[in-house]
Order: sequence, then C-alpha cells, then structure tokens
Amino acid sequence: MSEVKIHPLVDDGVMPGAADFAGGALRCLCVERPVEVQVSSPVAHAHVCGCTKCWKPEGALFALVAIVPSDRVQATHNADKLRVVDPAALIERHACADCGVHLYGAVEKPSHPFTGLSFVHPERFVQPGAAAPTFAAFVSSVIEQGVHPERMGGIRARLRALRLPPYDCLNPPLMDYIATFMAKTNGVLPV
Repeated sequence: MSEVKIHPLVDDGVMPGAADFAGGALRCLCVERPVEVQVSSPVAHAHVCGCTKCWKPEGALFALVAIVPSDRVQATHNADKLRVVDPAALIERHACADCGVHLYGAVEKPSHPFTGLSFVHPERFVQPGAAAPTFAAFVSSVIEQGVHPERMGGIRARLRALRLPPYDCLNPPLMDYIATFMAKTNGVLPV
C-alpha cells in the first residue's frame, strides 16, 4: 500500500504541526526573484485535495492545502509576478507567472460561505510547523487527472492508513462513476 504516493509531505507519514505556529512566509520555487506571501495566521482545515484545479508538486496525486482568513494574506516580495490562474473560478488562485506555484487562492464571490477565506499551500511555508492535514477531499477527482478508476480502492486505503479519511460529495462508487464519465468526456481516459 505504501507504493501509492499521495503527496511528498505525507507519503512517509503525517507529521504533526507545531502548536505555536502562527503563520509565516510562503515562497514560490523561483531561485531568482521568488514571490513571497506573508500569512499572519495559523492555518485551519489542512487537508490533501484531489481536485484538478489545485497546484500539486511534481509527481503528487494530491495537493496540500489549508485555509486562512484573506485579510491575513499579503504579497510582500515580487508581487508583480503573481497571476490569477482562472478568474472565473470560485477560488482565485494566485500563482507565480514564472514557476507556476500557487501561493494562495482567495474566495471573493459575494454571498458564498467561503468569502473572506484564502486557500494556501502549507508546504510552501519557509518556516516549518504548519498544522498537519487531517483529511482528504475530492478524492474521486484524481480520476479526472487520468488515474484509472480501478486504482481508487488502493488510494482510499492508503489515505486511511495515513489517517486521512477520504471524502467526496456522494458515496465513493457514485463519485468515481461521475469522475470517470467526466474523464472520458474530456479525453483524459479512453472511452
């Protein structure tokens, strides 16, 4: 089961965060002129996410994300390099135009339950100690990335072994069916 790779920061076991972690600087991958975003808040609801919109490091099936108040997020270095990946999306993911790393994603839609919150990628913190992920979200969506539906049982078992309970909107077989349909419609999987 350990051959199923989820994300580099959880594949060898989920390490606990530091109780006194109060935020820090997120940094993109650029060596020259890296973008830095200051987060002046602890993170909440840390989880691994299988959706197709979240940024994932090379080789990862899942992203690592957490939530912070948007008013506690501020670009502090090389903000001119930040671009919104998809202005029509609910989460306005701000990524470095050079390396592609998503640093934060604000929800600005009026009357949405997440308005005023931003999604961040805790592995991009320069300082260690952000809260560890406690669950997996949008697990079936990895099918839309090209993962064969037959692998889903092993992926869910690996998540449970890591103590990251997998969640979807419906029961797993129905979500796999919907995601498989979408993957075939979009040409990611053969018909």
